[in-house]
Amino acid sequence: MLRINNKSLAIACASGSFKGAFAHGVLSALESAGIRANAYAAASSSVVPIAWAAIGETTNLGVDYWFAGLQLLKKPDIGMSQIVLAGIAHLSPPKERLFAPETPSYFIATSAVISESAANETQTEKARRLGRRLLVSAGKRDRSWVDEHLQVALFSTSNPKGELHLNASNFEEVAYASSRMLHGWNIPAWIDGKPFIDASYTCLCPAIAMVEAGYQEVIAIANEPGTLYQDMFQLEPIPEIYKGARIHIIRPDVDPKEYEVNFTDATEAGLIGIYQHGKQKGNEFIEHLTLE
Repeated sequence: MLRINNKSLAIACASGSFKGAFAHGVLSALESAGIRANAYAAASSSVVPIAWAAIGETTNLGVDYWFAGLQLLKKPDIGMSQIVLAGIAHLSPPKERLFAPETPSYFIATSAVISESAANETQTEKARRLGRRLLVSAGKRDRSWVDEHLQVALFSTSNPKGELHLNASNFEEVAYASSRMLHGWNIPAWIDGKPFIDASYTCLCPAIAMVEAGYQEVIAIANEPGTLYQDMFQLEPIPEIYKGARIHIIRPDVDPKEYEVNFTDATEAGLIGIYQHGKQKGNEFIEHLTLE
């Protein structure tokens, strides 16, 4: 029997583009069971579903959210940047609720570009080539470029006076920046005039960040089976215990590709299937759970 202290609980979701329908299903199962966290943290594709989870309505958003992106993808001259921006603009929860004082803390992980040379590469026509090069580097587990030019930046509603304060005014910029992979997203990402790119380069799932923020229990939701790593370069696994805090990882039994759901393409049937699989895995987790 799992025991969770729900007085200091955070839920963190991994990135995964269309594969994120799995995490959305898990969130729906947790919500339906009445499990409410003190904080909700997102990376990349999980930004909108976990925003709805923060206000307790991610189940209402449902798999139709992913259908909308899929339909846009079928239109000519529509890329992933346009799909993500449309989702943020039209399918995010009402700001007056998301940023209300009584709403649990909401975090969005991003990757800050910290060198001038990298800003030139990431925010211009050079970005696609760099993005492809970084995918090759990820396959080789070579994080040298990222270590030199990027650092994780965690925006939060619980940081009202800091540079990384997440609020109604910068939400769209932060949400898009968190989701912008260089190889396939052609619109640059800026937050308050500063360059940022997808969270996955530095933070695949903000579970560790939630412990660093002071939460003693974290439910981390992965979108692929196997080890959940701290970033896409797969050098550092996310442990089950970190600085005395417990991290409970929920992951699919199979790669969503088995459901015909990949990062940037999917079928409607596949999205339904992987969303329902997420609900199944969420319910399995709940069956073994005792709240303290």
